[in-house]
Amino acid sequence: MFLIPAFDFIGAPLLVLAFGVLVWLQWRWPLRRRHFRGLGRMVRNIGVAVPTFITLRLLLLPVPLLAANWAAQHTMGLIRWLLPQTSVWTWIGGALGVLAFDYAYYWWHYATHKVPFLWRFHNVHHTDLEMDASTAIRFHFGELLLGVLFRTAIVILVGISSWSAILYEIGFELAAEFHHSNWRLPKRVERLLNQVVVTPRMHGIHHSIVLDEFNSNWGTLFSWWDRLHGTHRMDIAQHELTLGVPAYRNEGELTFFQLLKMPFVAQREWRLPNGVQPLTRTHHHKAPPASGLKNQ
Repeated sequence: MFLIPAFDFIGAPLLVLAFGVLVWLQWRWPLRRRHFRGLGRMVRNIGVAVPTFITLRLLLLPVPLLAANWAAQHTMGLIRWLLPQTSVWTWIGGALGVLAFDYAYYWWHYATHKVPFLWRFHNVHHTDLEMDASTAIRFHFGELLLGVLFRTAIVILVGISSWSAILYEIGFELAAEFHHSNWRLPKRVERLLNQVVVTPRMHGIHHSIVLDEFNSNWGTLFSWWDRLHGTHRMDIAQHELTLGVPAYRNEGELTFFQLLKMPFVAQREWRLPNGVQPLTRTHHHKAPPASGLKNQ
């Protein structure tokens, strides 16, 4: 698989560089007030990401790419059935493959919230009590294992080429680092960017403990899908947001080992420790500071 070395020697260093730049930018120009010391969180998030990265490199990259090559050899997938196999249409098909992948991922993200079994794994990501570039890598490796099946199916059914798949993976990871970051862009700049891509203010609303805000802004790379389906929101000021999951407000319950085993234990209701269910902003009472964390 010649694309794997391309990812290792070009894509991976690019992602590491982007992560470092975003960490500096969010430190220099923070979007949301930092309530807690960030170093411990970042170290924990990186720790959770280690088995995730191993899963990404060993399975999430190679398996869909092998499936893409197999589909190409057997002329499988909607794009190959509908488009002429000429050089120009190959480029068009490649672009359509990236768009189709991102649109499919909109629905996969929706499913990770709505299907209880999938939410068990995705919950690990959302329990971060703050959000910055390190939240973009705070995913349970089990979620990536399930994602292997999803991405492989999409590659075959749609007929996504191996080049489109690898380019989308790099774009996906860069987009996740960007829109999870706590970087305060000028509002006018972000408004323009958000016409096309998911931005930090947009995705911050998705990480709210208020349920109807949490159930919005499902996109990863392009913001068009949320606009298309009426799930796009940019109407909540960032200083009004309380981030995380209502039932998990204690850092002592969010250690490395607790996060790894979280999908395999009983899941809690969408309820604050004081019993309040923050379903809409009218029901929302500002959550008390999360216990076990030190204010800066």
